[in-house]
Amino acid sequence: MCHSTPNATFVYETVTGYFLQDDPETVDAGFDYTAANFGLKDWAYESDEKFDAEHGEKTQWERFEQEVLRLNHEGKPEVQYKVLFLARHGQGLHNVKENFYGRKEWDRYWAAQDGDSESDWVDAHLTELGIEQALAANAFWKRQMAEQKISTPQRYYTSPLYRCLETASRTFSNLDLPPDRPFKPVVKELLREVHGVHTCDRRSTHSSLSLAFPAFAFEPEFAEDDELWRAKRRESDEEADTRAKKLLDDIFANDGKDTIWISFTTHSGATGALLGVLGHRPFRVETGAVIPVLVRAERVEKA
Repeated sequence: MCHSTPNATFVYETVTGYFLQDDPETVDAGFDYTAANFGLKDWAYESDEKFDAEHGEKTQWERFEQEVLRLNHEGKPEVQYKVLFLARHGQGLHNVKENFYGRKEWDRYWAAQDGDSESDWVDAHLTELGIEQALAANAFWKRQMAEQKISTPQRYYTSPLYRCLETASRTFSNLDLPPDRPFKPVVKELLREVHGVHTCDRRSTHSSLSLAFPAFAFEPEFAEDDELWRAKRRESDEEADTRAKKLLDDIFANDGKDTIWISFTTHSGATGALLGVLGHRPFRVETGAVIPVLVRAERVEKA
């Protein structure tokens, strides 16, 4: 999928009221998306009168799909609505080691090391628990598809870090997806975690990732080596926000109005930056969890 440089930018807004996660009353700590229908609220939509006249024949996700279609149909040509599934990777080895050493010591010393006497966490891989979390997500998608008839993603994007590629692969492989929505993930450099100093966020080479994940496509001009990571400098929050905005502008400009359902497999810091750019309230996503966001984006041509 060749993406051109967008000649437009977008103004983003989270359309609130549809998901529990954008409700200020919802506590993020321990929130279980699998026990809450991805967080989709059980309520009536304006589109129900035409689509679900019998009031109960359609599932909540079927009705929500029609509501999003209505919003796109009735909106201005320069406005588009998309549903982004922001998934955090399953538990990685670096998560375990940070818990072991403690946040203070991790940030002071250990995060900058390649590993300790027991293990190596450069471009950290999933733990056994992380694999289980990805497989649990896979089982949940299967259940949602069967019981809720949920719309599956039309595009799959992932961070280039190993733990995200592995999470996406284990989450979406072997699903009975519609023929027009196959799992064809694209690796996006800008979807990665906040970078610099922490070796767990220094990515592997393009060639090694391609060898490990042959089904994944890499965006054009994806560099062989990690050109963003710096040993002595951590990316600032402002820089991460700017990167998230650039990523979103690229995707919204190139995927078009008909591409509504998009999966991102990424990280806690990157998710925080994306939510901020989208105007969503802060919501910490646990390892292996997913937060859906209904986004309104208005295109503004660059001067």
